[in-house]
Amino acid sequence: MAPGNSIVNLVLQQLFANRKVGAVRDLWAARCRDARVVFSTSLCSEGWRLAQMVTSDSHSLRIARAINWLQAHYSEPLAIEDLAREVHMSVSSLHAHFIAVTAMSPLQFQKQLRLQEARRIMLTEKVDAGIAGHRVGYESQSQFSREYSRFFGAPPVRDIKRLCEESSQRWGAL
Repeated sequence: MAPGNSIVNLVLQQLFANRKVGAVRDLWAARCRDARVVFSTSLCSEGWRLAQMVTSDSHSLRIARAINWLQAHYSEPLAIEDLAREVHMSVSSLHAHFIAVTAMSPLQFQKQLRLQEARRIMLTEKVDAGIAGHRVGYESQSQFSREYSRFFGAPPVRDIKRLCEESSQRWGAL
């Protein structure tokens, strides 16, 4: 692994794990202040990416803001034009850069957030699929069930039952 890759990975982990754009700047500032860490973009093969990420007007930072916005508003209807305006990008630029960073469109990203949150709700709050789907923004229970099955490989009821059984087997074995 090149010396800079671990720092770039650390920044990316911080950005996506904590879901806070400000965390990247805080991490960057802390690393720059720490005398033990000598980091130069000229020494790092990926240094230009890190520098771009922490530049306030970069496409990467704007996409990070779009991701934060989607995470905060996943249950709301998504108008790409509104999201583009929110992050000060054109629709085509947002779409292209979003795919470059996440390997999916903003709409696909929102769908994954919704489905993962619905699964979490069904597992932890013990509500049925219709309620969970509605809470994450689906108006149609059949559309929710179809997309859930496509994403997780089984309909909601069967998937949750399987997950609960696997969990009880694991905990029962301890």
